Amino acid sequence: MTTVLMTIYILVWPILAAIVLIYLTLGVINDYRDAHRENRSVV
Repeated sequence: MTTVLMTIYILVWPILAAIVLIYLTLGVINDYRDAHRENRSVV
């Protein structure tokens, strides 16, 4: 039982990192689209 729990615990971190990366990427894409729509620079 402890092996299964340890495996799940180890596999959770890459999933959380992927969720954060997707969230940040979608935020950047949204900012880029808003800037493009308003004819201004992203930076």
